[in-house]
Amino acid sequence: MDLINTISVWLLPLLFAITFHEAAHGYVARFLGDHTASQLGRVSLNPIRHIDPFGTVLLPGLLLFAHSPFLFGYAKPVPVNFRALRHPRLGMVLVAAAGPAMNIALAIAAALSFHLVVYLPPAVAQWTALNLKNAVVINAVLAVFNLFPLPPLDGGRIAVGLLPNVLGRWLARLEPYGMTILIGMIIVLPLLGTQFGIDLGFASHAITAATNAVIKVIMQVTANI
Repeated sequence: MDLINTISVWLLPLLFAITFHEAAHGYVARFLGDHTASQLGRVSLNPIRHIDPFGTVLLPGLLLFAHSPFLFGYAKPVPVNFRALRHPRLGMVLVAAAGPAMNIALAIAAALSFHLVVYLPPAVAQWTALNLKNAVVINAVLAVFNLFPLPPLDGGRIAVGLLPNVLGRWLARLEPYGMTILIGMIIVLPLLGTQFGIDLGFASHAITAATNAVIKVIMQVTANI
């Protein structure tokens, strides 16, 4: 039962977080004129439509069983044809921002729900409180991570849309290599640094610091601290 509880209090919030994140992209894209995701059935809050077998199930499960200090996962990206948007440049910014904005909204909703836990039976209250706590953390992590200004992350697409054309086009060219660069900054560089006694985890430190700051603000705004 302990194992089932552990899985449920981590994977359920993660499933909701990434499902609502991807659905938000689809809803905003449809509102702004692109029906690609809608035609493919991806404008939906049905988690099955967004689940990626590895990113949504296997990867978080492996991290959980390995007692990783963090839990992460992802869903199938929602397809968006930015040229079909009524205002492609601004639309790209709004569609990209929708995912992290949804995660912040979910984190706030979870934090507000802490105030209702006291009305639940003790056995249910503990499980619910753990789910809500993890929901705040997971949604904050996803929001901050996805706002990292590197395509194909949401933050990269927001930056491409807001920067002057010359800089935006240069940044957009990095999209095919974005995830490789990100893995290098977050995993490879810190590992190399440990071999030479140098702390090269600046990207991880920045994401962690920003995530902690976001969580602190959310907990303060919702009167939990």
